[in-house]
Amino acid sequence: MPTITVGLDGSPESLAAADWAAREAVQREAPLRLLHAGASSGSPYPPFPGVPAPDAIEAERDWAAHLLREAKSRLRDRHPGLLITTEQSDEHAAPALLAGAEDTELLVLGSRGLGAVAGLLVGSVALAVVARSERPVVLVRAGEHAADEHLPDATGAAAASSTPYRDVVLGLDLEEPGDAAVEFAFETAARRAAGLRVVHGWNPAAVYGHAAAPDSELDAELAEETRLGLYDLLRPWRDKFPGVEVRAQAVIGSAGRHLVHASRDASLVVVGRKRRHAVVGGRVGPVAHAVLQHASAPVAVVPHD
Repeated sequence: MPTITVGLDGSPESLAAADWAAREAVQREAPLRLLHAGASSGSPYPPFPGVPAPDAIEAERDWAAHLLREAKSRLRDRHPGLLITTEQSDEHAAPALLAGAEDTELLVLGSRGLGAVAGLLVGSVALAVVARSERPVVLVRAGEHAADEHLPDATGAAAASSTPYRDVVLGLDLEEPGDAAVEFAFETAARRAAGLRVVHGWNPAAVYGHAAAPDSELDAELAEETRLGLYDLLRPWRDKFPGVEVRAQAVIGSAGRHLVHASRDASLVVVGRKRRHAVVGGRVGPVAHAVLQHASAPVAVVPHD
């Protein structure tokens, strides 16, 4: 049976990720696996000078086991019918999470939600996993609540589950659309009975060449061609998911910036990541980088060929 796996290290963002993963597991009628891997910065038992390494390791394992028990108990109280398992790994976090993703439908991780000052998440466990995972990875920030996924009620107050879901937002590249990412977005929107907002960013300078003068008529022609191309690409997916209301936008400029803006009113942002079979690891493209840094909503990164 397909499983949803969440990495848990005791940090606020990983606890938010566990809550999100549990809700998603209930919706998909899938079991949930809580995975603790490697040393945790949240553990009260880091290795100190003079403390025997075996004792420190055992203390870390005990702490991790306690964390998993507490999280499992809390999530079971909130979702009584949900099947939850736990797993501990002594491997470093990134390899253990990547191994855990191999036999799971979806991997969910916490994200610190770094801003521009902190750079591009280089060296973080989350980025390393996103760049190399063969399965979709969802990143959830601390403070994310169920109510954030739903539209406010008639009074304007946040309302968890009693109001419709906010839109799912999909970033789409016409040259490399990535069927896996498109299907993930449509399936998620269908499961949530949510709208799907598709954002494609394009740059007239790439067509003109940087030295060419802007041409308003050519701009209009290119915009119309892009709009029709987007419509044609989405037509078979609309046919496959007739219940999903789709709004498609071809916008000038960076898709990342527009997706970050759209995330403010989204329940989930979906971006693709092209698999690159490099000798050393993988990479995350500039659009995904921008979205992972700045998006307000959870972000799903879906690998595709």
